[in-house]
Amino acid sequence: MNKNKHLLLWSSLGVLALLVTAAVQENFLKSWRRIQASAVGEQGPIDVQLRQIVVPDLKTTDRCVSCHVGMAPGMGELRGDAVLAAHKPMVHDPNDFGCTACHGGQGLATEKDDAHGDIHFWPQPLIPKKYATAGCGTCHSHLRVPDLAGMREAEGLLERYDCLACHRIDGRGGTLRPGGAGGMEGPDLSHVGSSGIDPDWYATHLAHYQQTEAGPWRQSFGPVEEPHRQAIEGFLKSRVGAPELVEAKALFHSLGCRGCHKIQGVGGDDGPDLTRFGERDPHQLNFSQVPGEHTLVNWIVEHFRWPARVVAGSKMPALGLSEDEIDRLTLYMLSLRQSPFPDAYWPKDRILVERFGEREFATDGATLYGAFCAACHGPKGEGRRFPDTSPFPAIAGRDFLAVASDEFIAETIRRGRPGRRMPAWNENEGGLRDAEIANLVGHLRAIGGVAEPEAPLSEARSGEGDAELGGRLFAARCAGCHGPAGEGVDAPALNNKVLLSTADDRYLLETIRRGRRGTSMPGFSQPTSPAYPALAPSDIESIVAFIRTWEDLSSE
Repeated sequence: MNKNKHLLLWSSLGVLALLVTAAVQENFLKSWRRIQASAVGEQGPIDVQLRQIVVPDLKTTDRCVSCHVGMAPGMGELRGDAVLAAHKPMVHDPNDFGCTACHGGQGLATEKDDAHGDIHFWPQPLIPKKYATAGCGTCHSHLRVPDLAGMREAEGLLERYDCLACHRIDGRGGTLRPGGAGGMEGPDLSHVGSSGIDPDWYATHLAHYQQTEAGPWRQSFGPVEEPHRQAIEGFLKSRVGAPELVEAKALFHSLGCRGCHKIQGVGGDDGPDLTRFGERDPHQLNFSQVPGEHTLVNWIVEHFRWPARVVAGSKMPALGLSEDEIDRLTLYMLSLRQSPFPDAYWPKDRILVERFGEREFATDGATLYGAFCAACHGPKGEGRRFPDTSPFPAIAGRDFLAVASDEFIAETIRRGRPGRRMPAWNENEGGLRDAEIANLVGHLRAIGGVAEPEAPLSEARSGEGDAELGGRLFAARCAGCHGPAGEGVDAPALNNKVLLSTADDRYLLETIRRGRRGTSMPGFSQPTSPAYPALAPSDIESIVAFIRTWEDLSSE
């Protein structure tokens, strides 16, 4: 009996101790209580209480403001712990959406690790402070962002035309000048991409310039050339805040990443779809080859350094990126996310993308080439070769552009090369529109310096030749690079149904005759070595006739 009494007594005391400890822990030792207790506002110390932001329409309840009190509705400047700071100025009130919508984390939690999502099984940890602007990608789709060179050019034009004398953009400009010029006569344009650009802005500005004899309109404004005006407007359309994120996106549009990856249905299929990559659950990733903490950021950074080491069998080559480039691309990768918010909460730029097909990338030829082609064909169309891969052909060389028609180049882009790494870029597959493909063709001709194809110089006649002789010549002179069956080894595959159906005999004849300077493809109208004399025009005809026999086989 005594034993039972002792057991009951001590177990009761133990439970009581646990309850007291829990009560003390909950009511006195919580970190959010300590933080709030240190806060001093204009009226003195603030009430220590659990705080939260509730957005019923979004089914969001975030208690982050229990620690980050300065970001809570109605709270002014507070003194005390560093986490009491107010939110940075935003176009919209952060409290309209809560915290986790942009920053990630676990909104209902009140313990730091739980709230930041640094716990096992929580799929959406807090975006690191360094990359906080990645959260803007949850709702916003920065429009018509050019490649990095285009962005730099547009920024230079803004300064050249002295737009910053009257307007502030991303914290720059709008300052007073000697003589009273400048000083924010015009609105801040840092977020003009969200509100929209007045289509008549230039006519209005020009009218002010013409009607005014002195002051900022005369000192800081003047006629703007049409191409420059388009570049400036394109730059302004991308201004919806987070300029560092826009610059990261511009870098992404310079490296040919969409050649292998789709975003919003536009891009290649060689790599995974990246539309919502920023939402990847880090616990589902393989960190066996990733040093440091098992975070999504570390995985992305290491993957950019050594793709095939992080993901076994990856086709993505090591691009030799600088640490700064890796950092910016990491920011962009983290921004690839989408909120499940109702349409009524969507910003204008996202509506334009989702509902009206507006492009997130600029559609000039340079940006399109940088976004879709540069990774494989080189920044200047010079061709590329990565370890353990077949070479990617030079597509801006003079010898290619001299014999290829615009129609042939456009159809090659549109239909791709089945069986090779060149995807079809038509609107149903890769997502490019006909006008965009035409811009790409124009850009290739611009960087190659060949405005149009040259008249054929070959004496060989189209459609004639001895296919049997051509087969022997092909085996001796061509198969080493193009493969015995034209399958492509160290050169493009010639036994390809799209190539054979789009390339005319003149193109094939002239390519064999002229070769491709700067590549391993010699011109066979000249001796390639003492053992390999020049081919006669009739021999070139015969090789073309042999190549055409594959066309007959592929159509059966």
